[in-house]
Amino acid sequence: MTIIITAYERSPDGGKGLARDTRVRWALEEVGQPYEVRLVSFEEMKAPDHLAIHPFGQIPTYEEGSLSLFETGSIVFHLAEQHSGLLPGDRDARARAITWMFAALNTVEPPILELTTARIIEGDKPWAEERLPLVKDRIRARLDRLSARLGAADWLDETFSAGDLLMVSVLLRLRMSGILDEYQNLAAYVARGETRPAYVRAFAAQFAINAPSAS
Repeated sequence: MTIIITAYERSPDGGKGLARDTRVRWALEEVGQPYEVRLVSFEEMKAPDHLAIHPFGQIPTYEEGSLSLFETGSIVFHLAEQHSGLLPGDRDARARAITWMFAALNTVEPPILELTTARIIEGDKPWAEERLPLVKDRIRARLDRLSARLGAADWLDETFSAGDLLMVSVLLRLRMSGILDEYQNLAAYVARGETRPAYVRAFAAQFAINAPSAS
């Protein structure tokens, strides 16, 4: 059965790989599964057909036969369970990899998303300038612990896993802020993720949609 995912018709980030469909594309490339992409506009994301798949009117979604999924964590976990390449075979290592998936999305990503909100959505508020340092401090508190845990290792738990895929995807959102550069081992960790052939293919595929020459 053909796998179909959805992505922005025109991504707000201009193809920098920050839209969440890139995470799903990366996972599909890691497990060697072909897929098709249905591009949706902001208006189409709020239409009944799309809401039937993603009740919150966002992207990406995942369809395979009668199965429809939303939320990147759920989609990546499904792919990791169904195909080899993203979860270790050892039971304990597998459980740790899944834990890192949750940590990326539940612990590390929320304060990073808060920074985006503070800068873009709340940037014109009279209190925005005072709030921004507080938001950055919350991010650094998470990165302090993550950096200490990673140390000099290549990946979070010996071998690359779905936990690393999601963690790298989350940390990529910090690149433009300069905060990531304050942590040499985390910056190198993200760079390792970006050099994986599967990520390179995923990034190129989503960038092609948003390239200036695209019609």
